[in-house]
Amino acid sequence: MLRKRQEVTDEEFYGLKIGALWRYFKGESFAFWMVCAYLFFEYVRPQSIYPAIDFLPWTQLVVLGAILGSFTDKTIKWVSSPINKLLILLLLVIFASSYFAYFPKVSYDNLDKYYLWVVIYFIIINIVNTKKRFFIFISIFLFASFKLSLSLSITWAQRGFAFTDWGLMGPPGFFQNSGELAIQMLVYWPISWAFIYFVRPYISRRLYYVLMLMPITAIMVILGASSRGAQLALVCQLLVMNYKHVFKPKILVSMAVSFFLIWAFLPEEQKERFETMGDDGTSMQRILYWKNGIKMIEENPVLGVGYFNFASYFERYYPEDVILGKAELPHNIFIQVGTDVGVLGLLIFFGLMFLSFRACRALSGKGRSSNCLFIGSCANLSLLGFLVSGQFVTVTYYPFIWIHLALVVALVNSEKNANAGNVIEKQYARS
Repeated sequence: MLRKRQEVTDEEFYGLKIGALWRYFKGESFAFWMVCAYLFFEYVRPQSIYPAIDFLPWTQLVVLGAILGSFTDKTIKWVSSPINKLLILLLLVIFASSYFAYFPKVSYDNLDKYYLWVVIYFIIINIVNTKKRFFIFISIFLFASFKLSLSLSITWAQRGFAFTDWGLMGPPGFFQNSGELAIQMLVYWPISWAFIYFVRPYISRRLYYVLMLMPITAIMVILGASSRGAQLALVCQLLVMNYKHVFKPKILVSMAVSFFLIWAFLPEEQKERFETMGDDGTSMQRILYWKNGIKMIEENPVLGVGYFNFASYFERYYPEDVILGKAELPHNIFIQVGTDVGVLGLLIFFGLMFLSFRACRALSGKGRSSNCLFIGSCANLSLLGFLVSGQFVTVTYYPFIWIHLALVVALVNSEKNANAGNVIEKQYARS
């Protein structure tokens, strides 16, 4: 069901006028309200911050609401994408791998860690189907992440930018651990940079400086999170971001200053962790995970050892290589996928990365006046950050890549609808 919506000018809307955004949002469909609520509950996690309201399964309820609301939203049309097919194909391979797993019960107990992302992906790409819906949705994503980056960067500053073993921690959920928190910052800061570039002509200078705190505080959190993999990924992002202009004096000086500040902000203990990389217990255990994980894939090439079977298989067949008490997941996204679903699943996963990269590359050249700049080449920087940091942590089934894919497909679809003559928006006028 669509409500009559007051007209909002682009200057008000993209100028981030709260009243204008609220007037637009009020006129949206129930399905869109629910998908935005999902993003809020998943990324802000108020139910974890305030236990008094944690009496209902909020994320599950709003996802169900989005599904039910889709039946009354006349603007929703099925969105086709080659990414859809690969996601479904990966789900089927996971089912097969679970059936033939060495430890099937372990696989079945973890099926929701993937299939729920498939459900959420399809909800997002079909409901977030106009440029303004996309703008609101990505704004929630960015400001929810900004809440984390601002508060945690202040926390780090208050303790004198000192090193701690636990780094920085987010609210209970996907971003509580410092390593996963740092990856969210890697994903978030390039898109926030593009967002600021897009809205700059519409906003005041004061608001522009406030928004610049998004990428700045995100990078601060990456430095304070004590995650070597995330810090290495940040350097890779900055190098790729500037590679075309790296030999221009202005860019060269800017990069030199940036790397100097990054190194200066790193606590001495964190610098020592880089010097001992490969020799400390954590690094040695991860190397054993990777070495034996590759063996597992070689010995079980078609479907792997079984979905989520890595730790159980490792403890049974490589007990002498468990040096930190008990086996964990492999701390590498590619080895996780390869041991979970074999070379077949790994090829599908690579296909998803390639399709995402190609779609963003195609969007990135469409000009400043387009929402495409929210994703485009800056989203490929986000993807790069995830892939590099993912070589050191096990985050395949965290929201990073699945929400990223949903944002890419939703943007492609919203741009296509806009280029087709704003057919969907016209339905509002007739409602």
